[in-house]
Amino acid sequence: MNRKKIFITAAVLVLIALAYYLTARPGAEAAGITAEVRRGPFTVDITTTGELEAKNSVEILGPQGTRNYRIWNMTIQDIIDEGTLVKKGDFVASLDPSELTNNIKDAQLELEKIESQFIQTKLDTTLEMRQARDELINLAYGVDEKELILEQSQYEPPATVRQAEIDLGKAERALEQARENYKIKKKQNAAKMREVELNRQKSERSLEGMQELMKSFRILAPEDGMLIYKKDYNGRAVKKGSQISAWNPVVATLPDLAVMISVTYVNEVDIRRVKKGQKVLIGLDAFPEKEFSGKVIQVANVGEQRPNSDAKVFRVAIEINEKDDLLRPAMTTSNRIVTEEINDAVYIPLEALFNQDDSITFVYRKRGLNTEKREVKIGAANRNETVVEAGLEAGDVVYLSRVEGLDKKQVALIPEMDGLRRKKQEEEAETEKTERADMSEKDVRKMMRQFSGE
Repeated sequence: MNRKKIFITAAVLVLIALAYYLTARPGAEAAGITAEVRRGPFTVDITTTGELEAKNSVEILGPQGTRNYRIWNMTIQDIIDEGTLVKKGDFVASLDPSELTNNIKDAQLELEKIESQFIQTKLDTTLEMRQARDELINLAYGVDEKELILEQSQYEPPATVRQAEIDLGKAERALEQARENYKIKKKQNAAKMREVELNRQKSERSLEGMQELMKSFRILAPEDGMLIYKKDYNGRAVKKGSQISAWNPVVATLPDLAVMISVTYVNEVDIRRVKKGQKVLIGLDAFPEKEFSGKVIQVANVGEQRPNSDAKVFRVAIEINEKDDLLRPAMTTSNRIVTEEINDAVYIPLEALFNQDDSITFVYRKRGLNTEKREVKIGAANRNETVVEAGLEAGDVVYLSRVEGLDKKQVALIPEMDGLRRKKQEEEAETEKTERADMSEKDVRKMMRQFSGE
């Protein structure tokens, strides 16, 4: 009986010890959620947020040529709601005409002033030419008179005859000079009249141009379509109260909804992986169940800084392959730009990766009842998973969080990676040795120069 009790007690103690060994030993406590190492096709992508735009659109322009009348900016006084369907010729917007109205009033006053100058110049030239003609007539009478005196002096002394001839010559020269002066004066007055006439025509054309320009301050739709507000440089919609520039007088656009693009911005770190022609998977925030395909059609060569952001980004345009009535301008999109596709890869979730000494990347691999810290060599990665080039095989199980009790346990290193690390350490040590030697040589030269100087 005592032997039986001893046997049972021994068995119980063995079971207790076994249970303690299985549960209390390092690495035996489950770290939580696990994941299986998978093998198969792997996609590397970049996820960004974008906004839908029409690839092609008709611009609704404001008045053209306002710079000719010193109008540089125009304020939108009224504009219809964004998204309104319009027909060709429908009212779209109106601009504040107050500045142009003031210019028209000034032009009218200027025209009246020029009209007065034109009339005054016309009267002056008429009077001046009449006086010149009267002078020619009087001089012609003077020549006739001198000729008559010369005829009557034929029987007079030679001195008297000679004096009469001289007087006739003077009269003829005065008449000839007066005729030449008349021609010049006629040309001068004609030039004066042309000048005031041109000024008057210029003022009239300016006034007529401004009056015609006033009509274009009421803007009509050039084509049928859906009105979409134009965005300014800062991305704000141009609407009632906004100003448009005389250099770019676009009030709104009428997009062609047949072909849509998603405009997105990629940060400077990832832009090197984005290429024209890459496949893109596109989702709509407004309709999560919908997914479209597309391709990159444009990648900006120069970065820009977006509002409220310190990072540089590059504009990327993605054309959507499908046509759908749900696609509307200004909708928010999520874009997965596929930068690389690997047909056969071993990959794990990013949550399974951990670092030690900033040089060793490892995972907690489950091996039956045991758990080990296993070094891995990682490759390409996307937002959720990463490729494992060495250290794991398909079907292995890894933990997604740290396993308690294994912090001080050594990582099982990959021989290939360990060799690379040793080679790198040797190269760094050699570089450091060379730098120290160079520094020592410099110190020696410096001491020699100081000694020579002393």
